Amino acid sequence: MPPIQENISLKPFNTFGIAAQAKYFVDIQSEADLESFLKHPMVKEETLLILGGGSNVLFTKDFMGLVLKISIPGITVEEDGDESIVTAGAGVVWNDFVQYCVQHQLAGVENLTLIPGTVGASPVQNIGAYGVELKDVFHSCTAYAVETGRSRVFRFEDCQFGYRDSIFKNELKGAYIISSVSFRLSRHARINSQYGAIQAELANRNITRPTIAAISEVVSSIRVSKLPDPATIGNAGSFFKNPVIPAAQLDEIAARFPKVIYYPVGKTHYKLAAGWLIESCGFKGVISGQTGTWKNQALVLVNHGEATGEEVYSFSEKIIDEVCQKFGVTLEREVNIL
Repeated sequence: MPPIQENISLKPFNTFGIAAQAKYFVDIQSEADLESFLKHPMVKEETLLILGGGSNVLFTKDFMGLVLKISIPGITVEEDGDESIVTAGAGVVWNDFVQYCVQHQLAGVENLTLIPGTVGASPVQNIGAYGVELKDVFHSCTAYAVETGRSRVFRFEDCQFGYRDSIFKNELKGAYIISSVSFRLSRHARINSQYGAIQAELANRNITRPTIAAISEVVSSIRVSKLPDPATIGNAGSFFKNPVIPAAQLDEIAARFPKVIYYPVGKTHYKLAAGWLIESCGFKGVISGQTGTWKNQALVLVNHGEATGEEVYSFSEKIIDEVCQKFGVTLEREVNIL
């Protein structure tokens, strides 16, 4: 049984670097730890927060409950014809997992380089970037029911993946804790370089036949140029989702704002670039007290030192209001507010 700690600072455990306290804190290092601790009466007595890398959360106050920090390690590979089933513990840092796959010539996640967080959070959010989503390579995940402590394997069809969405954010929110995730990756790369930023960077490097290592390196370079490092300035990556709207609404917006950036989603809807909407409202690089938007990417909210969660939240409210007034589109936060 892992030890229960009391009154623990959560500042080192969230990439925003927001000061907050946890009433109780338990570090889960294995599936055995998780299975045994879920039998503890405190699990039912206290409000529960499952914490991975803390890269998708904004604390607006102390957490007066029980934090389970999921730190389960390990990566294994099982061959399956021309593909490999790669399984990683929920506590593995996502980018470490991506780099392991690239180094072992396992293709499929290279476009997801440098996304912050841990493997365990990846199916919850259905993470995605540069034309690839987790659902494209997902095989299954193992999760433990909070109520019973029993394990269950979730297959693709069980997860109800959507844009930055899954069953774990809706019907089963808070009901299961993911302990490991398995991915179906290929040993024969199918390079995805359709995004303009990737194509431009490949051209700059005179790369005409990119490998998965080259794609990973290019994506890393693009992300570093746009996004701040949480180790030097607190942030949670993209703070807002890119809104998805019907074609008729896009036509109305495009008539007034011909430079609007959008991408097709299916046959009837389009995804707007939230960063462009926010920047068009004059928010790029804005500093407001101890918070603001990042100088290179308006989609990212930052902590300039001693910002409180309430301060960041209030600033995000202002952005939502002004984007709605100008474009008639309501932005939705991608970050979990606590």
